[in-house]
Amino acid sequence: MKKFIEKLIEKVFAVSGLVTTVVILLIVVFLFKEGSGLFSSPTVEKGYALCVNAANPVKHISSSDIKKIFNEAIINWSETEAREFNEKIIPYHFEGRKFKRLYKEEEFAEKLGEKIAQERGILAFIPEEYLPKNAKGVKILSGNTVIPKDFFMGKEWIPTATPAPQFGVLPLILGTLLVSLVAILIATPLGIGVAIYLSELAQSRIRDILKPAIELLAGIPSVVYGFFGLVVLVPIVQKTFNLNVGETAFTGSIILAIMALPTIITVAEDAMRSTPRAMREASLALGATHWQTIYKVIIPYAISGISAAIVMGIGRAIGETMVALMVTGNAAIIPTSLFEPVRTIPATIAAELGEAPHGGVHYQALFVLGCVLFIITLAISITAELISKRQHNKGL
Repeated sequence: MKKFIEKLIEKVFAVSGLVTTVVILLIVVFLFKEGSGLFSSPTVEKGYALCVNAANPVKHISSSDIKKIFNEAIINWSETEAREFNEKIIPYHFEGRKFKRLYKEEEFAEKLGEKIAQERGILAFIPEEYLPKNAKGVKILSGNTVIPKDFFMGKEWIPTATPAPQFGVLPLILGTLLVSLVAILIATPLGIGVAIYLSELAQSRIRDILKPAIELLAGIPSVVYGFFGLVVLVPIVQKTFNLNVGETAFTGSIILAIMALPTIITVAEDAMRSTPRAMREASLALGATHWQTIYKVIIPYAISGISAAIVMGIGRAIGETMVALMVTGNAAIIPTSLFEPVRTIPATIAAELGEAPHGGVHYQALFVLGCVLFIITLAISITAELISKRQHNKGL
């Protein structure tokens, strides 16, 4: 009977592990599947198309160029992909009311075709239902889709822009990395210092109180940290540095550093405590002081665990959502200073996914952002795993 129960428990554990693995794989597949259609989606708004004169050699116009053309920041076709086509750009936005006054609705397509054929430099943004069919002198840019270069190297994230939404993730990636790296630069020395104190200097009674208290910090909901940052830290940062707003990358970094501390302290302290007692005693017997033993024996022995703690802290900071959403300012701009508002990838997904039309370009772009974040965190996890498997005595 006892053996049967043991076998049953083993089977339950095996099935649990299999189900967990399958669910994780399905989530990853779903993530990439939902984002896979982005780079075959049109650059312009759904239901609209771009048309040019047949003499225009242009084949693709990036979303940023479309925005600049309709904002009159680009005025000649030679400034775009069609460098040899030296014609002034005539941006044309279809106005239904004006056409209804002049023509019948069934004549819209024909009249639009005539207008496009007459203007060599025109770029027309018109509804698909009124596209000129078989009209001479008209070229429809049907292959004008979002390309990876525009997405990953784009400098503007404006998903509601007209006529072409801007899906440039560079500001979001840089904002995420800036906040996370500064947070880990703040948290690392503090975390390792506390780990050294708990492992080597604190009395047993103090350690028994502080260690559970620090581990308890990891269980505090992130929204609580966000409220603390918004109510307490944001005004302090604003007044101290004489800023217009206190919601900056620096503010977010401080809160994320506080959130990463429990992970760094716990993992690093466990690694230091695993140093064999014989090594400590041998060091002291050879005449080394307590501090010399710490930084010449214990820290080198535990360096793999300490490195893993730092990497895990980075992972904790880089995937945080609520704090980034509440205290970083949510400005999707390329950061030039720590004291400017920024926006991170997790905050963008959390803020916009509920408003993005299901299956639309915005929806797909947010899922690609999720893929980017997944790859970053996966790389961090793999790094932490490789570091933790190193031989403990490699640093000696």
